[in-house]
Amino acid sequence: MTTTTPSTPRPAGTGARRPEVLRAAQAALAAEHAAVYGYGVLGARIGDDRLREARDGYAAHRARRDALRRTVRELGGTPVAAAPAYALPFPVPDPAAAVRLAAELENRVAAVYADLVGAADGVLRREAAGALREAAVRAVRWGGDGVAFPGLPERADAEGPSAAPSGGAGKL
Repeated sequence: MTTTTPSTPRPAGTGARRPEVLRAAQAALAAEHAAVYGYGVLGARIGDDRLREARDGYAAHRARRDALRRTVRELGGTPVAAAPAYALPFPVPDPAAAVRLAAELENRVAAVYADLVGAADGVLRREAAGALREAAVRAVRWGGDGVAFPGLPERADAEGPSAAPSGGAGKL
């Protein structure tokens, strides 16, 4: 599995929708912070047979996080900071739970990128669609459920990630 480094999305043509695009980009950045944290946790518990996939996922989310920081600045915002810690959606004591966490993280990241796809246009929209697609593919590879349109209302039962600190920890 190869990891691609995303190019820096250029927020072109956002015009009157700039606040909406900035909010969606900040939410995607917050989700990437949470994913990087989550991959750090699962990487310590994943079995040797899936360690390379975990490393690739971690690297992909770090690259997306870094690109989104640049995008937020280009949109005139200050990139949201990572929380010092995040609350996991469930305990991760073993490799099986680590695999479930990876699938959950990818599903949540896909949902946030779907919002960015809806808010943005041009190059930023294409980059967000690529990130959504990559997260959806990783989710399925981790054993998550594949859906025709990942991140859209049919997944409303899944709560989205948040990087907002809550009692010292954000929520994954």
